[in-house]
Amino acid sequence: MSSALQEAIQNSIQYYLNKAISAFNYEYTSPDYNFNVRGKVAGKAYLTLWQIRLNPILFLENQDEFLQHVIPHELAHLIAYHQFGRVKPHGKEWQYIMIEVFGISAQTRHSFDISSVQGKTFSYQCQCREHELTIRRHNKIQRHQSYYHCTVCESQLIKK
Repeated sequence: MSSALQEAIQNSIQYYLNKAISAFNYEYTSPDYNFNVRGKVAGKAYLTLWQIRLNPILFLENQDEFLQHVIPHELAHLIAYHQFGRVKPHGKEWQYIMIEVFGISAQTRHSFDISSVQGKTFSYQCQCREHELTIRRHNKIQRHQSYYHCTVCESQLIKK
């Protein structure tokens, strides 16, 4: 990662951290961050480690969105944990931090193009459409460990 991108990440963290410091009147330290997230996940917050982990491929492909949404999203998890303890990951406390403290929408999922990071998928069918499942979910179905249902029609997904 270039020094300019590292600086942009640190600036984003500090910008939103300053908002939290002002809102909660607490001197938070800057969390550690690294690029140890793989797959389709954009980022993860490690609460007890005070750490943010980012997906390096998705970051390079979506730098502005990461700086303006993913980093504050993960930082909000850390702040919520510090202020309120263990709470629902995207519950009212997290939403309060996102909307009222950071001044951004409380989106819980990204909409990045994941074609560059997505592995092999398997086609499954419900009553209303086709679904592409990851190899992990496919293997769980094959081992009879899990079953998945469509969130729209609620029917069980069947291998095509």
